[in-house]
Amino acid sequence: MNPEKLRIGIGHDTHRLVPGGPLVLGGIRIEYDQHLDGHSDADVLLHAVTDAILGAAGLGDIGEMFPDDLIENKDRNSIEMLQMAFARAGERGFQLINLDCIVFAERPKLSSYKLEIAESIAAALRLKPDLVNVKAKTGERMGQIGAEECMMAQCIALLYQTDE
Repeated sequence: MNPEKLRIGIGHDTHRLVPGGPLVLGGIRIEYDQHLDGHSDADVLLHAVTDAILGAAGLGDIGEMFPDDLIENKDRNSIEMLQMAFARAGERGFQLINLDCIVFAERPKLSSYKLEIAESIAAALRLKPDLVNVKAKTGERMGQIGAEECMMAQCIALLYQTDE
């Protein structure tokens, strides 16, 4: 593997928590008394993954590909957005080596969902599940995350360009 063809991208997203569930993370519905608010379906984790892939492939960011001022992006499914971004990276000759993701949330506790979320992301991208790692961290009752005002996610994507 030629290291000059390795590309790293980082994705980040934050969404407000609002009353009423369910919560959707990584394409998985989690029973909870709050959900994430946003123009699309507000899946904070999938938005971070999408941004990481777009960044690694040099394709801008999720807001450029799916502007929030276009009506077709209202309530748009984040799995669809991820798949479209991943296909665009593939058109430029990129293959995914791995994803490493973190969800920052005080509640609900996500440890029992991490594997299911990773498998959901892998399935959406038609990848082996061991290429996707999902971690969960709390805000230790500090800041906006600790006060349960929002959730945040970060992802690093490692891509390999097979051709120019």
